[in-house]
Amino acid sequence: MKGYWGYILGSYTPIQNLYPQRSNAMRLTDVKVRNAKPKGKQYKLFDGDGLFLQVMPNGSKYWRYKYRFDKKEKTFALGVYPEISLLEARSSHLEARKALANDIDPAEQKKEQKKAQADITNSFEVVAREWYGKFLHTWTAAYAETILYRLETYAFPFIGEKPIIEVTAPDVLRVLRHIESNGALVTAHRMRGVISQVMRYAISSGYADRDPAADTKGSIPHAKEKHMAAITDPVQFGGLLQAIDGYQGSFSVKCALQLQALTFVRPGELRHAEWSEIDLDAAQWSIPGEKMKLKEPHIVPLSVQAVNILKELHPLTKRGRYVFPNGRTLERPMSENAVLAALRYLGFGKDEKTEIVIMTGHGFRAAARTMLDEVLQQRVDLIEHQLAHAVKDPNGRAYNRTAHLPARRVMMQLWADYLDGLKAGAKVLPLVKNKI
Repeated sequence: MKGYWGYILGSYTPIQNLYPQRSNAMRLTDVKVRNAKPKGKQYKLFDGDGLFLQVMPNGSKYWRYKYRFDKKEKTFALGVYPEISLLEARSSHLEARKALANDIDPAEQKKEQKKAQADITNSFEVVAREWYGKFLHTWTAAYAETILYRLETYAFPFIGEKPIIEVTAPDVLRVLRHIESNGALVTAHRMRGVISQVMRYAISSGYADRDPAADTKGSIPHAKEKHMAAITDPVQFGGLLQAIDGYQGSFSVKCALQLQALTFVRPGELRHAEWSEIDLDAAQWSIPGEKMKLKEPHIVPLSVQAVNILKELHPLTKRGRYVFPNGRTLERPMSENAVLAALRYLGFGKDEKTEIVIMTGHGFRAAARTMLDEVLQQRVDLIEHQLAHAVKDPNGRAYNRTAHLPARRVMMQLWADYLDGLKAGAKVLPLVKNKI
């Protein structure tokens, strides 16, 4: 009687008292459950203490627990046989009885557990990564890397674990204020756009019912519009090239800076360059469309100088996929910060007095665009082709990647030779206006 009164008084509750002694002949066995045949109408096979197997006319078998809570009779679903065996049904039944002994409705407990699991499954980070995976193929590799970096750096630490349906405008604003506090207003506005895209995806997928990022419009100031920092004066650009040649840091970063000047591709396109895309014998780099901003494949003719740099670099990084691998692993490309840090180290990152950025990776494109046109007097359409800008023929159609390739080869070699002259300090005069 000690067990019984202890159970009633709540001072002594051994597990065996949740299953009072009963005849084994009354209990179900695996054989009885397996051999239970359907009949004209549903029927029940009882195991004891409210646990039973409900056999349906179609042959389906369901485990159920019948109990009373708050003076009401209730039925708790424990699963479907044979996915849930007799032993597993008894285990779940025991857990339900434990909850009941603690004045907890097992059905309500299960609902709360499901909700908690749904919250984890549908957290902002989980949904954001799902959105990222859905749209990854539509972005260039560089843009995809930037989006993931911003999410992991700015959003996930603040709202990543929060159920996406519970994310509020103040939550989003907290993310944006943190970015703003670091003086990165442009990034803050772009981060707001990324969060908004994730939320709109969540709404259409049934994970959320509104976009809280939309409510933060006007909450942070806009940054003053500015162009990419670039050195376009030939003499100053020659000084930059000399500094790059004397760079004492990573050889891979040095080669990246040299090739950025020679090829003037977008920084992300350079960092994601793969050896499989480069034909040193043909002196040509073929960039697939998925890596390009306009989603069109692009050909970069390689000058003699560019080929020589790649030949020097090849023995060092050929074991990996990328021409310029990450410093920590060959499986990832070099980070954008590597190039920016090198420019700062060389004294071209930011003017100490004015705090104005002098040169960026994109600045090499502006420099090439200016000097090829104004100094070397090259045809604007050739320059635009090589910059991978949208250029159309007289009929309004986009040129293909091989358009004017021979002429562009001549232009790229001319550009490389011109840069050698700038580095040597030669006075390179503008050429006579003679289009190729």
